[in-house]
Amino acid sequence: MSETDADLRIAVLGVGAMGAFHVNALSTRIHGARVTVVNDFFADKAAAIAAEVGARAVADPFDAINADDVDAVLIATPGSAHDEQVNACLDRGIPVLCEKPLTTDIESSYKIVQKEAALGRRLIQVGFMRRFDPEYVALKRLITDGGLGNPLIVHCTHRNPDVPPHFNAEFAVRDSVVHEVDVARFLLDEEITSVRVISGVATSRAPQGVADPLIVVFETESGRIVTDEMFVRTGVAYEVRTEVVGELGSATIGLDQNLQVKGTDGRWGGAITPGFVERFGVAYDVELQRWVDAARRGTVDGPGAWDGYAAVAVCEAGVQAVRTGETVTVQMSVRPGASDDTVAEPEGGITAPDLEGARP
Repeated sequence: MSETDADLRIAVLGVGAMGAFHVNALSTRIHGARVTVVNDFFADKAAAIAAEVGARAVADPFDAINADDVDAVLIATPGSAHDEQVNACLDRGIPVLCEKPLTTDIESSYKIVQKEAALGRRLIQVGFMRRFDPEYVALKRLITDGGLGNPLIVHCTHRNPDVPPHFNAEFAVRDSVVHEVDVARFLLDEEITSVRVISGVATSRAPQGVADPLIVVFETESGRIVTDEMFVRTGVAYEVRTEVVGELGSATIGLDQNLQVKGTDGRWGGAITPGFVERFGVAYDVELQRWVDAARRGTVDGPGAWDGYAAVAVCEAGVQAVRTGETVTVQMSVRPGASDDTVAEPEGGITAPDLEGARP
């Protein structure tokens, strides 16, 4: 499909909160795209979402992937389904945007990396949307341009107001820390080689026996240190911050310094973002627009299969670190083929499609 052809016809698999958000974005804010097929384990939900955008609901995800009116696939199903679904997209030879994780284990992720490499085409993009956030793009560019000198330390903060009871420390590593894993690799342009997880006094909001907050410490292949405070039951708001400390200075993003108010009651301050959509809505839309533009050319434009595999490998080491209390070495296989799978920061960074209605 060329840039001048009709809209990219997309099947969306999984229409929970994330998938439904993507269907809405693709149908209202992203140019050159049309959702034609919707699939979900819950048929009623799929039918309802499909009806809203003039698509059709398909019960079998593999029928959706192989449908004649589908040019590309967006996967937002549970992680356990990703292996077979991503492989089906590779078998058909169509672009796929897969929300993290690429798969739920190291072996299956690496097999996907090998399979795509054997095809000689980049077809897999993994949904690490922070690479498209204007603040992360600016921070990456500052590092690349030498504005901080040699980056020495990265400090990350990742806080949620609340999560479901099943969200234990291992789940937090796989589902939340994974974003900082990709952020560290993106900003520093090198692999993470070891993980340590430190748990202290748990918040009273956590279920009995669940460690929250956590401090996760990564070391990279050059010896740089990355820290990540993971606190998912703050009761406050959604806070994501990143500071890079270099030889020539430091830089911080995610400070929520937008509207500042001083009141007659003697208080001053602003609003903290309540959820991920408010914080990263622009990033999601830029990610989708760039994916659609690339998919119309038969490829992808973002973090790829190797990035997804690397994240799974680091997070599995992190889970072992939770279980053992020790520093765990990340085990990764040799990267096959050429090294063009890792994307640089989005060009133009802050450029986004029409974002009217992007945030609730």
